[in-house]
Amino acid sequence: MKSTGVVICNYNKADYVMNCIQSVLESKTDDYDIFVVDNASTDDSVERIRKSYDSQVTLIVNPENLGGSGGFNTGIRKVVESGYKYVWCLDNDVIVDEHALDTLISFMDEHPEVGMTGSKVVHMENPDIIQQFGLLVDFEQFCTAARYLNQYNTPDLPEVVYSDAVAACSVLVRTSLIKIIGPMPEENFLYWDDTEWGLLCNLAGYKVASLGASVVAHAMGAKKEDVNTFVTYYAWRNWLMFFLKYTREDCLDSLFESFAGAIFEIVYDGLYRGEENRSKTVMFAYDDALHNQLGKASEGKIFPVDKNTAPMEKLARQGKSFAINTPEDLKTQAGWLAESLNACNPDAKIRIVTEKTDAPDKEDCEIMFCQNLFELKEQELNPAYAYVDVRDNILLPGGDATLILGYDTAYKAFLASQKPLFMECAKKIQREFVLPFTPVL
Repeated sequence: MKSTGVVICNYNKADYVMNCIQSVLESKTDDYDIFVVDNASTDDSVERIRKSYDSQVTLIVNPENLGGSGGFNTGIRKVVESGYKYVWCLDNDVIVDEHALDTLISFMDEHPEVGMTGSKVVHMENPDIIQQFGLLVDFEQFCTAARYLNQYNTPDLPEVVYSDAVAACSVLVRTSLIKIIGPMPEENFLYWDDTEWGLLCNLAGYKVASLGASVVAHAMGAKKEDVNTFVTYYAWRNWLMFFLKYTREDCLDSLFESFAGAIFEIVYDGLYRGEENRSKTVMFAYDDALHNQLGKASEGKIFPVDKNTAPMEKLARQGKSFAINTPEDLKTQAGWLAESLNACNPDAKIRIVTEKTDAPDKEDCEIMFCQNLFELKEQELNPAYAYVDVRDNILLPGGDATLILGYDTAYKAFLASQKPLFMECAKKIQREFVLPFTPVL
């Protein structure tokens, strides 16, 4: 029997999944069987896989889209039940190096203390740049950090990196470990499932490694929120739920302040700009996390992206010449503002002026570019200037600054109103959450 069951989860990415399968078949080891789980794709993925690889893969077609975690788990359970030693999870949009698998297997065979090992993930569009080489969980800032993100893939990097988790786009896991900690957290539907899986591995007393000699190229871009708030809902709900479960009780105050502050920014930005759909989705995600409503999002929580272009268009009509006055450290973002202005007014003449190197000349419109419009005080606002921040909040010359000046009061009121509910729900979640094993401390 082969040692490894390869599980590729696919949904509506026919071209990608065909390339992924082919790259696995070109591996320098044949110590594997391939299981492709299709999540009820509506493109021609299933037909193309059957036509080209019918004798080389086991194709499992789910009757409905079970999400990334549910799709993977369909294959993972099959691999575990069949008696394989390892399962290799692959996203459908990766291309694996010919030695990616055999180096993972050899490493795991030689290191029984390691429960899961990920590959070094590089950008498919630029293989010289690292996308992820291990993942760290920060329980002080309540976030994660991809190790070596956007660094050059140079020979002096470590051969092995130990972390809190690795991306499921390429991870080899012991089936014996899965019998202890379970498959991916299926209630997530997608996002944060691999992070939680890695944390569970560590809590069970096994290490999580990333191997530099195992390289896969991963296409990124599908997560961009450009059509609807689908990504926003799952990313926010599962992000908050992860930290609600695993943050120490004495740190819940900090957790509340971090998340409530971030949520308030989105809600207030949406109110100010007249773009409410993202803030509505975030509030639904927040409410569902607090009340442990997981799985696939119910109807009425995901909306089309609404982009109010009127403020930028009005700003672009303020004249024929503009000076964007910016701190040096915001110069790059100021360049994006200049591009937005030119898109609305192609004939506009725009200068970017830094505080340290230039003095502004008189232009038709002087723009003060800042980090956060809502941090400005009344005495800092000059009605002759326009103000724009890095989140595209705009105050036109002589515009109504009521919402800007009321930000601090609204922020305090939001936190005061939300904290009792948040703390009650967080403590209830922690009381009811039980690990499927006894953690190794």
